[in-house]
Amino acid sequence: MTAITVRPQRYDAVLFDLDGVLTDTASVHCAAWKRLFDHYLTARAGHHEPFTTADYLDHVDGKPRADGVLDFLRSRRIELPRGAPSDPSDAETAVGLGKRKDRYFRDALATGGVRVFDGAIGLLVSLREAHVRVAVVSASRNCALVLERAGLAGLVDVVVDGVVTDELGLPGKPDPATFIEAARRCGCRPSRSAVIEDSSAGVRAARAGGFGLVIGVARVAASHDLRDVGAEVVIRSLREISVTTSGRP
Repeated sequence: MTAITVRPQRYDAVLFDLDGVLTDTASVHCAAWKRLFDHYLTARAGHHEPFTTADYLDHVDGKPRADGVLDFLRSRRIELPRGAPSDPSDAETAVGLGKRKDRYFRDALATGGVRVFDGAIGLLVSLREAHVRVAVVSASRNCALVLERAGLAGLVDVVVDGVVTDELGLPGKPDPATFIEAARRCGCRPSRSAVIEDSSAGVRAARAGGFGLVIGVARVAASHDLRDVGAEVVIRSLREISVTTSGRP
């Protein structure tokens, strides 16, 4: 079943996306986006196609919320101002709509909890036992909350999420800045780090950042799509990744 082995002699850190890789929260995000956009489009004059899973993958997955709002609405030929960080959730700006989506996501999280994908905990434990640093890199501002509710917070060394991105003014994926910052916080070079991602934007970011290994997780996206944008290996489950127990030279 093993598709690839992570060797501590070769990699000092493994950087994970969160939603869709470690936790089944991508589906919760997608549902929150659909609730937001379908209501917004219905309230506008004219006919607009409803939000789909393909729209989630193409326009919002892995990106900062405001960028996702703008990208999706442009696909429906709708222009909206970005707005300011202080905009409330009822403002008709990309920031305002993004905050509304965040409220929907938190509501769903409170009632439904967080499901951890098979193999996630075992892989994180194996990496830590092999003294490989573990980081989570996510555009979500709810990353810390999801990790805590999923019981994964104690297995992660570094988190670079939407909060950190905003504080440092880092561009989101597909720019490699967030991955490079996570590697820096791990004390590791990108070339000595592996990235595990399920989105095209994330795979592009890891490849652009010069990371030593880019693994795609094809839970929703097609395997060939992730390979086309730079994934060296594409898996269906984290159980397909093994970690050697041999020490470093």
